[in-house]
Amino acid sequence: MSFLKRFAITAAVVVLATGAAGAQDMKKVKIGTEGAYPPFNYIDSNGELKGFDIDIAKALCTAMKADCEFVTQDWDGIIPALQAGKFDAIIASMSITEERMKQVDFTNKYYNTPPAIAVAKDSTLAGATPADLKGVTLGAQASTTHGNFAEAKYGESEIKLYPTAEEYKLDLVNGRLDAVMDDSVVLGEWLKTPEGACCKLLGTLTPDPAIHGPGAGIAIRQGDTELKEMFNTAIDAIRADGTYQKINAEYFDFDVYGG
Repeated sequence: MSFLKRFAITAAVVVLATGAAGAQDMKKVKIGTEGAYPPFNYIDSNGELKGFDIDIAKALCTAMKADCEFVTQDWDGIIPALQAGKFDAIIASMSITEERMKQVDFTNKYYNTPPAIAVAKDSTLAGATPADLKGVTLGAQASTTHGNFAEAKYGESEIKLYPTAEEYKLDLVNGRLDAVMDDSVVLGEWLKTPEGACCKLLGTLTPDPAIHGPGAGIAIRQGDTELKEMFNTAIDAIRADGTYQKINAEYFDFDVYGG
């Protein structure tokens, strides 16, 4: 049963008991996110969820007049958790890909940024092409478009995949990797931190549409067409009224929405 059908049934019962005002209070959406992918989603020193994904999600919920609750979930189990009903939508920088669309539906994109390669500052690597990285050890996060791209295009490198971005960063810092691949914004923001001071961007890569898709979207269970349209309408609304641009400016000095 779709989210909106479940909501309608619940709301109808509440209307009978408490009136229309009570039904409006029942409009709730649970949102799943990873909480380990700064600056898009992360848990701060106070244990609070922060990041671009989180602020966009809150703005979308306001536009939808929905009461949203966030649930953190490890990345490699996030789609199964959505399918199992642990939450209603995933807002976690998830790229829209053909492979994932076999399991979930997606809204329109809400941002699109290219991948990049980072290396230690004293690295002798001169380029970021597969030929340039032949024979090196290249890290990426598992079950991501970046991990898939590394495996598909950098076959002459030794690919190591990690459960989280933090783990591959640690191995790069400690010299256990020659290079890492991820979103250019994620790597760029990390390099500004004390932990990332060891390293530098080697180069930005041209995305492969077949692997990276058109950008990051909101994943929902297949068949939840009403919820999908609610989110799409809300994305258009926050783009039109300036809310999106205001959030964008809090994190970045360029437009992450992309072309």
